[in-house]
Amino acid sequence: MIGSLRGNLAARLGESEVLVEVGGVGYRVTVSTPTAAQVGANGSEIRLYVHTHVREDAIVLYGFCHDDERRCFEVLLGAHGVGPALALAILSHLSPAALTTALLEEDADALCAVPGVGRKTAARLLIDLKSRLELPDLSLPVAGASASSVGVARAEVRAALADLGYGPDEIRSALDRMGPELAHERVEDVLRGALRELASR
Repeated sequence: MIGSLRGNLAARLGESEVLVEVGGVGYRVTVSTPTAAQVGANGSEIRLYVHTHVREDAIVLYGFCHDDERRCFEVLLGAHGVGPALALAILSHLSPAALTTALLEEDADALCAVPGVGRKTAARLLIDLKSRLELPDLSLPVAGASASSVGVARAEVRAALADLGYGPDEIRSALDRMGPELAHERVEDVLRGALRELASR
């Protein structure tokens, strides 16, 4: 199994595939949208963390600039009904940290923003991935509070704002702007702060 490749970017073979030359051998690697944007120009040095996917009719390499993306990709593959194409689509729209946040907050809207993910699929993924995505280094970097407690607070505030008629994008933006306040305030205070953020927009 190939776990990583270090070499030169020989060519881009489309929006989601690159050719990496290592020691005179060219490897075709399927990549996520963020990775495709980071690999640089043809001829530049490149290192990819690789998942080797073996099928009956093919061996496909999936490459990522960061190892947390590769590990997250492998966790997604372990979820019911998730194949490489859907896992890659999810990571093309949500970074590992954003996906972790969505799971902590039970934010189905974030998953539904991925093409091919409907409400039922998002609900199933929230349940399935919570037990699988155990990556401590991807937890929310909030001092003085656990990721789970912050996630519960955000989930409660999100639900309250949704009941008041605010849309998913408005809510997500307001909570992201509040940042560390979530770690130290009561849910009621966080809700008031979020309402102030929304009113200021």
